[in-house]
Amino acid sequence: MDFKQIQELIKMVNKSNIGEVTIEQKDFKVTVKQKEDHITQVMSSTPVAVTQAPTAVPQTVAPLATSQPATEKPKSAEPTSSNTITIKSPMIGTFYRKSAPDKPNLVDVGSEITSGTVVCIIEAMKLFNEIESEVKGRIVKVLVDDASPVEYDQPLFLVEPA
Repeated sequence: MDFKQIQELIKMVNKSNIGEVTIEQKDFKVTVKQKEDHITQVMSSTPVAVTQAPTAVPQTVAPLATSQPATEKPKSAEPTSSNTITIKSPMIGTFYRKSAPDKPNLVDVGSEITSGTVVCIIEAMKLFNEIESEVKGRIVKVLVDDASPVEYDQPLFLVEPA
């Protein structure tokens, strides 16, 4: 199961009244759970926890209570929220702007992106997941510091659509 399939599974569970889904394949297991107190709400933006572990040792990932988005000053004037699109974190993990410590940032303020452009890496349970843009445009603001913990659905970038 690849990262895109996991993202689709999270979206599907989020839009439904399903409380929990577990999928097992060979040595891979994914469990998506909605918080119990939000299961009955329809059309809610309920956070989900994704767990990935060998089938012999199930583990869970809990949201980090201490993570707060940090901001970076854009080169241009402060954009208004009405003309920007937010790229949000599809999972809990550690946010990285670079593919490796000795490499340049994947995107910076002012970078032109298209659908499918890798904008950051999120590490979750020792797996490095490339996060791709679903929109075409220009990065106007980076909302999270490099190597910071992020939560599911946390805003990462503001994009001015092209």
